[in-house]
Amino acid sequence: MTAYTKGSGATWVGRSIRRLEDPALVTGRGRFTGDLAAAHWVRFVRSPVASGRIGSIKAPPGAWIVTAGDLAGVKPIRPMLHKFAYRPVAQPILAEGVVRFVGEPLAAVIAASREEAEDVADQVIADISATAAVIDCRAALETTAPPIHAQAPGNVVVEGIVKTPGFDDAWNGAYQVVALETRSRRQNATPLEPRAGHAAFDATTGRVTLTCATQMPHLTRTAIADILGMPENQLRVIAPDVGGGFGQKMSLAPEYVLLVWLARRHKSSFAWTEDRRENLIAAFHARDQYISLQGAFDAHAKIIALKADIVTNVGAYSCYPTTCGVEPLMAMAELPGPYDVRHYECRARGVLTNTCTMAPYRGVSRPVITFALERLMDKAAKRFDLDPVEIRRRNLIDAFPYRTATGLEYDQASYRQTLEMAATLVDLPAFRARQKQARAQNRHLGVGFAAFCERTGYGSPAFAARGMDITPGWETAVVSVDPSGFVEARVGTSPHGQGLRTTLAQIIADEIGVSPDKVSIVHGDTDRAPYGWGTFASRSLVIGGGATLAAARKVRAKLVRIASHMLEAAPEDILLGDGEARVAGTDRSLPIAVLAREAYTQTHRFKGEIDPGLAEQGTYDPPGTFSNACHAAVVEVDIETGRVKLERFIVAEDAGRLINPMIADGQVHGGVAQGIGNALFEEIVYDETGNILTSTLADYLPPTAREIPPIELQHLETASPNSLTQAKGLGEGGAIGAPAAVINALNDALAPFGVEINEMPATPQRIRALLRNAGVPS
Repeated sequence: MTAYTKGSGATWVGRSIRRLEDPALVTGRGRFTGDLAAAHWVRFVRSPVASGRIGSIKAPPGAWIVTAGDLAGVKPIRPMLHKFAYRPVAQPILAEGVVRFVGEPLAAVIAASREEAEDVADQVIADISATAAVIDCRAALETTAPPIHAQAPGNVVVEGIVKTPGFDDAWNGAYQVVALETRSRRQNATPLEPRAGHAAFDATTGRVTLTCATQMPHLTRTAIADILGMPENQLRVIAPDVGGGFGQKMSLAPEYVLLVWLARRHKSSFAWTEDRRENLIAAFHARDQYISLQGAFDAHAKIIALKADIVTNVGAYSCYPTTCGVEPLMAMAELPGPYDVRHYECRARGVLTNTCTMAPYRGVSRPVITFALERLMDKAAKRFDLDPVEIRRRNLIDAFPYRTATGLEYDQASYRQTLEMAATLVDLPAFRARQKQARAQNRHLGVGFAAFCERTGYGSPAFAARGMDITPGWETAVVSVDPSGFVEARVGTSPHGQGLRTTLAQIIADEIGVSPDKVSIVHGDTDRAPYGWGTFASRSLVIGGGATLAAARKVRAKLVRIASHMLEAAPEDILLGDGEARVAGTDRSLPIAVLAREAYTQTHRFKGEIDPGLAEQGTYDPPGTFSNACHAAVVEVDIETGRVKLERFIVAEDAGRLINPMIADGQVHGGVAQGIGNALFEEIVYDETGNILTSTLADYLPPTAREIPPIELQHLETASPNSLTQAKGLGEGGAIGAPAAVINALNDALAPFGVEINEMPATPQRIRALLRNAGVPS
């Protein structure tokens, strides 16, 4: 029996209950886009060259093929910023006149089966006159580089510049300046389920239903309706079970636009599921950046100023809706991280190249800027003869709220506390003794730390500051109790594996006094869910959860009023829990199902004082909140082969109130695994002409369970005043800190050889090249 207390019983939030969505998924009853049958299957013919002029596209006799010439009146994808010298560039749905990267869609082949469509597509001949391509973003800045788009001379499509007052004086007064150049190579999110779409025409209503693997169903509907010039009420978008998104499924894919166009035009159903090769060459990439970073320190190793030049390869086009500004502008705004930096100068540019378009991927720019900043801190520690914990201890922010040099406000957090937790687990003195013994045996161990903060759950003010033409942010939820007492929440967020159905149900259960299994979460269907912005940027539990909590509180208040009337007690004496309303201090109670039925079928009893029904709406648009963590890695490097083995990985994390600790742990574990891949394994490789050399999972190497050590995880819970649920986002944190911690550990292991690596991924080949140049034999 629940121990009743006034207000919310809070009996479900904070518990590691099993995920409500898992039984269907683990028993093969999940609903994925690729499972749907269709009258027609689509296969895209993609450009085999990175840059060229299209002469002709010829299909075999009898083939059904669609090219750009068939799409009269269809607008291109053209996202827009109104700041930062942004130059809008347009992406046609199918390449028109020219091609700009290997994998760009040239044509669509339609056939009765997926296999037949693929066979026909292999016979399509595209006559393309290759032209000079530029692959590297620094090369694209050269005056002799070919322009990718005429609208962006010089190939710079977005540029941000910041310089705080008094910067020069602070810089010139530095005791030491530490500098480094970092390089983050290109990645692909590689979700378990590649992109897929299914568009079906309904002859009765004249509507099209697009089922697709997307993170933003409502905005997908809005964008496609705009591009095709159709009313939104003629298009329904459904995101069913989605096998991972990680940001790659957030941006609008031109393939989905074509599917809807085909369904409307031919009044039938059309399906497309990309294969892994398509995903690796043509789905959105991420992380391709150079950062030149300098830090000015005083005599006590306190950082007084940062100076950065950031060059980001954004690919051939700009992603919708965030635009290609998402990586360089985030890097510029958030680079100072968790450190007390009062003076800051930065130039951040997004540069067009003949490569696949870039888009957000778990953490966006923060794994890269954290890598650069944490490498700087380790280099500074050596310069000042300090250990890596001490230099961070001297520089981490410890008073909140704190306004950064770029104007961001950090809410209450635990930057120093998480550092100390990680340091305690590592036991640095003991590790150094073990490291010394290992070196005597020609074994090379290293330890690395990475402290960071993660901006999460930020609403429309943050996006408006970027000058976005499409300004996302807020979320809406509608919570209702039906006459049988079961609860339904319709939410605009659209999860893709994070356990959101469970955590939202826990929040609602505590407010309404029922168990989570009595709560149904409806999402990912534009016909049923309220307009919302989907799932990205560690926002769902902060913003979607806040909207859900606001709606649930309204429902709770109404239930209390109904119970007060029926039990003839004061509202302040009504307690909700265990599926019933009880009068405090008595044995009088009524099941919540009875209250719900009264709300619908006996409204005359309330004499107009209580409106009929039990459905309430909540909307939430917060300023944002910052999670924080410290990661630590212990590695061993085989200097003969360059192989890196992770011995330990430690996470001390503060994401505010944990709604479900088990799910929180899973989010961190998954992010850390991706971060380790970022640090050591994963790289999209182009040759000098723009051909992708990593088009299979034999060449592009995500980590496996063999490469991931047990993750030692500890949580702090600093409640945030900027979050209605007091939770902070944590979906991206694991991926943000892990690369820096691993590569700092790698450099610590290599320290006796006088080499350092400031590039991700730190592959065995790159490690051996450094050692070879230092005269270390294999």
